[in-house]
Amino acid sequence: MSTVTQRLNDDWRRFIDSDLFYSFRRSPITIVAFVVVVTLILAAIFAPWIAPHDPFDVSTLSLLNSELPPAWVAGGDPAFLLGTDGQGRDVLSALLYGARISILVGLASVAFAMTLGVCLGLLAAYVGGTVDALIMRIADVMISFPPILVALLINGVARGVLPPEMQHDAVIFVLILAIGLTTWVQYARTVRGSTLVEKNREYVLAARVIGLRSRSIMAKHILPNVIGPILVVATVNLAIAILIEAALSFLGVGMPPTEPSLGTLIRIGNEFLFSGVWWVVIFPSAVLVLLVLSVNLLGDWLRDALNPKLR
Repeated sequence: MSTVTQRLNDDWRRFIDSDLFYSFRRSPITIVAFVVVVTLILAAIFAPWIAPHDPFDVSTLSLLNSELPPAWVAGGDPAFLLGTDGQGRDVLSALLYGARISILVGLASVAFAMTLGVCLGLLAAYVGGTVDALIMRIADVMISFPPILVALLINGVARGVLPPEMQHDAVIFVLILAIGLTTWVQYARTVRGSTLVEKNREYVLAARVIGLRSRSIMAKHILPNVIGPILVVATVNLAIAILIEAALSFLGVGMPPTEPSLGTLIRIGNEFLFSGVWWVVIFPSAVLVLLVLSVNLLGDWLRDALNPKLR
């Protein structure tokens, strides 16, 4: 057996025997939430292979198939399990592709916000003084406004700066930037508080004595010891990022109808709600609620499992 395989086996056994995995096994709700999140993520990743139809291929759409109810309702077509929308687009296929975009934007914006917030939080706490005051005052200003308003402002500025021919291609990057810049404050504050405690411990003082650079101390010594709270914030913020993206798309400043996310699908379906075509809005809303609820449940479990006071 190679050294790498042996190390992986040792790490796996250590994880199986850990308090974290024990807490996970003892929580049926967390297991269900984990299964739901993994299932939705896998379905989104493999959407091109498991979707019955390609909702973005205009040549396959037919108005003769528009507003068909789900297959189990009278008048439904077995070829369209969850029915179709006003353009004849398969709702199930649109859901798979829409969830793909929503999850992608959520994960990318969380990664961006976490990177920015962790770096600024470490810098503020370790350097202190004017740098700390400046970063924290910026954080205070950011947190005083609702995230959706800040995201709308950033989105509007980006659309005004970019030339019209680039706006369509850059919309997903603008969403990631807008959501990331509204959620980095929690990471910065969490990391700053933990770093203020850790930087005065013996192992950090010893690292300074032997001449390690501040960047190395922050990255290799302090950061691994504050990673627990960061993971909790990231899990909770994933649900918030997905909701912000859905809200922006619902308001018409997010993903376009040609590449819909869950929020865009809800906005499109809302126009048909009072005409009796309920399935166009109900199913995307249900998937969004299920995804956000499951991620929040995982975040609540992770917060309790990593809290030493509850062990």
